[in-house]
Formats: sequence, structure tokens, C-alpha cells
Amino acid sequence: MSAKKSNIFVRAAKAVAGYFRELKSELKKVSWPTWKQIRTNTGVVITALILLGAFIALLDLGFEFLYKSTLLK
Repeated sequence: MSAKKSNIFVRAAKAVAGYFRELKSELKKVSWPTWKQIRTNTGVVITALILLGAFIALLDLGFEFLYKSTLLK
């Protein structure tokens, strides 16, 4: 006699439970950064964004000046 197949809801629940079990196991293996590394990296990102924003603003002002001085005259 063959083993009876469990219904779809039981199989789905087991699959979801297995997924979260594996997820927990993998998250324990992660090398998480220290708070000092987080602060340093955040500072680097914010500084880079500010510098990039300033660069784009200067390009915009330059192109606006060229547009107004050449094409509008």
C-alpha cells in the first residue's frame, strides 16, 4: 500500500516552515558590521551624495548659462 499524500495546505505549511528554518540558519552565518563601520560607511555615502549633487548642480548651472547666452540671443 502506498503512503497517502498529504493535502496541499500541509505541504505548503511545511515548505514555508522549512524556508524560515533555512533563513534563520543562513542569517546566523552573516558577518554583520560593527556600529563604527556602519557610521563610517554611512558618512562616506552621505558625503559622496552631497558631492555628486553639487557636481550635477554646477553642470546644470553651466548648461543653463550656455543655453541662455547662445541659443536665446
